[in-house]
Amino acid sequence: MKLAPSILAADFARLGVQVAEAEKAGADRIHIDVMDGHFVPNLSMGAPVVASLRPVTRLQLETHMMISSPDLFLQEFADSGSDWWPDPQFLEPTRACLRR
Repeated sequence: MKLAPSILAADFARLGVQVAEAEKAGADRIHIDVMDGHFVPNLSMGAPVVASLRPVTRLQLETHMMISSPDLFLQEFADSGSDWWPDPQFLEPTRACLRR
């Protein structure tokens, strides 16, 4: 079993500290829900948040892209430090070329 705590449950004023605490507590990776307000009704963080977390942890940053046209943003998230995307069917054609 792998443990991937979601940053949506974090205190955003202490996000880096809480990610470091999750790593110290034994998390295997950090889960980041990206929502655009269209594909799903909620709105959440984007690539700048991923980029801000990359220097804070050595854990994989698992980016769950619940957005319209995710293929348009894959390279931006990869460049920002995303390591892994869950396997939704709509990402499969483009995901293989970005796997690290």
